[in-house]
Amino acid sequence: MLSPVKRELKKLAEEGTPKIRKAASYALKLAEKCTIIDLDEELSDSPDEAIVKVAGEWKCPVFTNDRKLRKRLRDINVPVIYVRQKSRLEIDGRS
Repeated sequence: MLSPVKRELKKLAEEGTPKIRKAASYALKLAEKCTIIDLDEELSDSPDEAIVKVAGEWKCPVFTNDRKLRKRLRDINVPVIYVRQKSRLEIDGRS
């Protein structure tokens, strides 16, 4: 997990709506099992920018339900995994 993403989840877990706080807290619990990748300061402001840059360089799949981010990633040929119909995983951009 990228460090800017973890920071954004912490912020959402503290300041979001009750539904967002619950989802962000659950994501942080799952993140405890992940390796945190610290990025330099220029990428630390925007989690989406960090995701696009790292995924583009590493060509690794990204798991997100953010439509704008999914489109940006597909535009640079990065596979995107997302939840569909609340219980199914879908993948776009697989070769």
